[in-house]
Amino acid sequence: MKHLHMTIALISVLLFTLRFVWLLKDSPKLQQKWVKILPHIVDTLLLALGVAMAIKLAISPFEQYWFAEKLLAVLAYIFTGVYTLKLAKNKTMQIIGYLGAIGWVMLIVRLAITKTPLFLG
Repeated sequence: MKHLHMTIALISVLLFTLRFVWLLKDSPKLQQKWVKILPHIVDTLLLALGVAMAIKLAISPFEQYWFAEKLLAVLAYIFTGVYTLKLAKNKTMQIIGYLGAIGWVMLIVRLAITKTPLFLG
């Protein structure tokens, strides 16, 4: 289950990066139906697997602060991703949003590996 979760997480970030590149190039590929649907399917699977693992391993964000921090980082990643792809008004802000989103991904990975909170510990 863990390896499937990691694989789907990688696919999610790669799809985000692909859409970001297309956004910078003003590509009409962003309007394709699969581009609008597939990331939501992938992210739903990712979230479902994460919830299933947390339940199976009895991990609670109220007891495991690294997990609480990871959940907050996931929310921040979602927000910066939406900002980057939909709300940012110019290429500079899109690039800043993308770099911020990737920064949150790096924190999520760090927390998953070390299980040591950076801010809540």
